[in-house]
Amino acid sequence: MDTEPKFFETNPTAGLVGQPLTRIDGRAKVTGAAKYSAEYNNLPGLVHAVLKTSDVAKGRITGFDISAAQKQPGVLAILTHQNIPKLAKTPNDDAGKKAIGAPMGFLPLTGDQIFYAGQPVAIVVADTLERAQYAAALLKVQVQVEKPLASYEDPKAKLFDPEKIQDGKADGHTRRGDAQAAFAAAPVQLTHTYIHAINHHNPMEPGATTAHWEAPDRLTVYESTQGVTRTQKSLSTMLGLSAEQVRVVTKYLGGGFGCKGASWPHTVLTVQAAKAVGRPVKLALTRPQMFTSMGHREDQQQTLKIGATKDGKLTALIHEKTSTTSPWDNYAESNSKIINLLYECPTFEATYQLARADVMTSTFMRAPGEAPGSFAIECSMDDLAEKLGIDPLEIRLRNYAEKDPSTGQQWSSKSLRQCYARGAELFGWSKRNPKAGATRDGKLLVGWGMATASYPVHNSQGTARARLYADGHAVVQSGATDLGTGTYTVMTQVAADGLGLPMEKIRFELGDTRLPTAPNSGGSVAAGTVSSSVYMAVQDVWQKLIKVAVLDKKSPLYRAKIADVEAKAGRLQLKTNPNKGEGFADVMKRADLSDIEGNGQGRYGSGYEDAQAAANADPSKKDEVGHHSMHSFGAHFCEVKVDPELGTVRVTRWVSVHAAGRILNAKTARSQIIGGSIFGIGCALMEATVRDQNLARYTNSNLADYHIPTNADIPEMTVEFIDEHDPYINAMGVKGIGEISMVGVSAAVANAVAHATGRRVRSLPITPDKVLGAKAVS
Repeated sequence: MDTEPKFFETNPTAGLVGQPLTRIDGRAKVTGAAKYSAEYNNLPGLVHAVLKTSDVAKGRITGFDISAAQKQPGVLAILTHQNIPKLAKTPNDDAGKKAIGAPMGFLPLTGDQIFYAGQPVAIVVADTLERAQYAAALLKVQVQVEKPLASYEDPKAKLFDPEKIQDGKADGHTRRGDAQAAFAAAPVQLTHTYIHAINHHNPMEPGATTAHWEAPDRLTVYESTQGVTRTQKSLSTMLGLSAEQVRVVTKYLGGGFGCKGASWPHTVLTVQAAKAVGRPVKLALTRPQMFTSMGHREDQQQTLKIGATKDGKLTALIHEKTSTTSPWDNYAESNSKIINLLYECPTFEATYQLARADVMTSTFMRAPGEAPGSFAIECSMDDLAEKLGIDPLEIRLRNYAEKDPSTGQQWSSKSLRQCYARGAELFGWSKRNPKAGATRDGKLLVGWGMATASYPVHNSQGTARARLYADGHAVVQSGATDLGTGTYTVMTQVAADGLGLPMEKIRFELGDTRLPTAPNSGGSVAAGTVSSSVYMAVQDVWQKLIKVAVLDKKSPLYRAKIADVEAKAGRLQLKTNPNKGEGFADVMKRADLSDIEGNGQGRYGSGYEDAQAAANADPSKKDEVGHHSMHSFGAHFCEVKVDPELGTVRVTRWVSVHAAGRILNAKTARSQIIGGSIFGIGCALMEATVRDQNLARYTNSNLADYHIPTNADIPEMTVEFIDEHDPYINAMGVKGIGEISMVGVSAAVANAVAHATGRRVRSLPITPDKVLGAKAVS
């Protein structure tokens, strides 16, 4: 039975979409023509702002000595909580935070209290950046210092059970069946604790804001954000303005990984500074300030209990997580979600505990929840396999979930078996020595590991506009953001195929709140939602043009039924007789139309409505209809070489195979998977922000001491995709790949290290000291 909805049968996007085309914005980036948010230097009277931040993590401001700073030439303003322009609303209470959509329930410069190290306590504005920096260094802040609490590991930390955690709006306690009883009765039991260090996003472009009050009630902000619409809402709410009075522009973004997914305090502080001095103001965070201004992945501990039969079938999963949060928020990554759905298991229980500390609020970081959660479940699955003498890939196949265990829903599509098979073939998994610690390359220990990847398709929706001109070019618009992953390119491909025009005849515009609304570029939602919006806008153009043609006595399609006409390669023609038709330009010129505009809305899950309509027309298709669990899936395979004397680990081979619906561009998609895998390898082997347990300050807030992978750390990577059509997900069948690329990566590396050494490291990152001190797998 054919389960594909009708939009695939008539979908004109069959040529450019999927091709490995080079990014159309590449030349602008390498030549410097691309303008980022801190590069709007031609604004009239532009001045510079610098944040003065707190050296202590807890205390109360008792005064300021601004005399030396104020005397410096070029200094225009020194703003503190005592004199900064007031806001209509702040996130400092629950109602304000909800209305603003703020990531943190506290806005600096609203009072005299210091809650975390690096908190902004003043803003210095001057006519040059250097003068602002020097004046900020001269500014003295008197503080009554208090003893801070640094993390959940502090003996004084008070753990509490949140009713809800903010990340996925998930319950703090989830039960499915009686997992405790099932675990107690299980013939095979494993209990292990996994530690995850603090991670920071560190994109190439730091957080940056250029704020320009063009009138007392009209603001334009050039902002490094993953979502111009969300930033517009946050700013308009805090300023007491309508959304139409606030314009947000982001034409290019130098990475984000989640830290630019919401509006952080420095953005509105820049806007307030611009209001205070009556001139455009630019503020760019320094690299150390990136560690204290835009969130982080929280320090966390997971304990996972697995109950199983002697042949490796799971009977119970019990997951407990403890992490650090801020004084105001209940943020925690929802790690348990992936543990609840990845494998077939009749019982499940998850609980979260938080400890308040004198730190800023954590935030979503690439694959929030799924990345650290997969570390726990995928390492445990390998340990179960080792205990029972079963191949790690086989243990996963024995527990393969044919439907979503967490909901009982059918998958909208799932090609994980194919990912396993192809990945194993490419890697040569069948040649793996089952005995840990037995394979060597000279003195180096060699290990092979693998792990499953999965990421949900989050519900979102957006809009797009397409305008086709009679002279053969088109402008397509959506207020999306290009994170640097190729949005400009793939949307041009979709539009070009849909309109039957060459790509050079399409101009795709994004990154402006004056354009049709689009979701954030985050959570792997942008590609599917925006491409579907563009596709639907193009279809709207054709429907309008078809109506013109069938009413035109000079058209070969005169008096044809609209439903009998299709658009292919820029031509309107009869479905039953393609020779009977004409090009769009002929139709438009006779009708004296210089252009014609279409609008479309794309959203995830929209395939459900198409399947429902098909079932209404054909009752035999009723089994295709239902609410489905929508996820991408994949598998990573890793080889490491470990020096047994030094404990150093090097990844020497890598294979990733993913099934993520329709792939819009094979080249940019491969790049996404490579980048995400590198991201995960960094998390596995080197990335950790160290917070001093006495001072609650970061000791390595720079890229010299916060280690990330370089070219020398990464081998050549093999990436493939399983061709997958999802009949329910959206009009383009696209799931998104930004997050799944790093889910399971840390576990694959850890499993390879365990296979190489025979010892298990359950604390990230896996540094040489941990390798040398690790205990045998048990």
